[in-house]
Amino acid sequence: MGLTRDICNIIHASSHESLGEACVHRVKQAIKDGIAVALAGSGQPAVTILTEHLLSLGSLPQASIWGTGRKVSMVQAARINSVATHVLDFEPMWSPPTHSVSPTVPVAFALAEMNRLTGRQIITAVAKGLEIQGRLQYAGNQYVPEDLKFHPPGVAGVIGSAVVAADLLQLDVMTMQHAIGLAASSAGALLANVGSMTKASHCGNAAAAGLDAALLAQRGFTANPDVLEAHKGFINTYYPEHFDADRLLSYGKPHRVVDPGLAIKLFPSQYGTHYGITAAIELHRALGGRKDIRRVRMVSPVMKYVDRPQPATGLDGKFSLQYTTAAALLDGTVKIASFTDERRFRADMVDLLGKFELRQDEAIPGDFHSMYVEVHVDLEDGSSRSALCRGPRGSWNAPMDDADHQEKLRDCLQYALPEAAGVTLLEQLDRLEALDARAVESVIALMNGGRGRN
Repeated sequence: MGLTRDICNIIHASSHESLGEACVHRVKQAIKDGIAVALAGSGQPAVTILTEHLLSLGSLPQASIWGTGRKVSMVQAARINSVATHVLDFEPMWSPPTHSVSPTVPVAFALAEMNRLTGRQIITAVAKGLEIQGRLQYAGNQYVPEDLKFHPPGVAGVIGSAVVAADLLQLDVMTMQHAIGLAASSAGALLANVGSMTKASHCGNAAAAGLDAALLAQRGFTANPDVLEAHKGFINTYYPEHFDADRLLSYGKPHRVVDPGLAIKLFPSQYGTHYGITAAIELHRALGGRKDIRRVRMVSPVMKYVDRPQPATGLDGKFSLQYTTAAALLDGTVKIASFTDERRFRADMVDLLGKFELRQDEAIPGDFHSMYVEVHVDLEDGSSRSALCRGPRGSWNAPMDDADHQEKLRDCLQYALPEAAGVTLLEQLDRLEALDARAVESVIALMNGGRGRN
């Protein structure tokens, strides 16, 4: 048997009982976070444009577009809700880097709505989809963002989506291999599109392609069943420099969602910028509201993709070390509203961005576990202040407790739901493993503001 067959056997044999309490807790945390940030992002321009486009094409009303109560096909719903999950760049970060929630959670809920599935089935499938993505990135040793050739959710994400769908469709091992083989031909996403609406589409495309592949495989559509290890296959193409098959086959020992865990984002921007934001918030407090900043000096690892001294838009600012740090220095926090064009071009922001100096030091490690960012503020009176961040709160180095996470979730949900509905939704998701199919329908209705329940 080959590598693809081996990993599919392992995935197929795993069950809810084999996950363990810690894994179930972390998977539910990922599900709650994904749904909350998706609802917060559901009104963003990229999501509304995509929604109107897909509605114009027509489809069977099978699954909900979250936050609206409108229905489209399962594949289209997964695509839209995945884009909504990622559009704010607010979903959890994984190690090695990828965005594992957006290609998986929307797929699981689309199938659950269509096929009347339980919360226990959702958790199990999402756990499998998260784990395969984490294992692929770990086996490929994809730790340093600057070294990546492709946007990871466009690569690992499509396999994660296919695994979620294969599990919920109860595909046998060989059919799962065909689903993965078919999904693998839809992999790939260009990092040049980071900073535009297209970045979120990488996650949406992965979710839709993986689900579509599993549905086609269920009907008998075939692919290379050994696609991972094949000549010119998935590993040769996307992990050509290094791939440790033993890391992949250690699937679930323990689950990557438990060790090293997921990093909960407290700021809606690219994860590397959180180091500068955290240092800048500390400086904002130390400065006590002083605005007489003469110069801001930053030191970071080599991260060319977030060296954007003058971002073109608020959205582009999510991927700028300079802009995100400036927002934290000026406002003492970084929120969804920090990335509007209005905030980007306000006079105080325009002025402060002109005072930044960024030095990217090759001696600083470039991976999220080892990196750090320093921020130095020189004031007009000749004094200066400095702060350094080695790991933002919520990261693997500085985990947050559930109460802190609840604050983020409530803040996100207010963008789409009445407060009472948001509270009830979180209560139901906290007990997701106990919910039968009818109760899951009620949860989806809550996600749509009480609309859309059949």
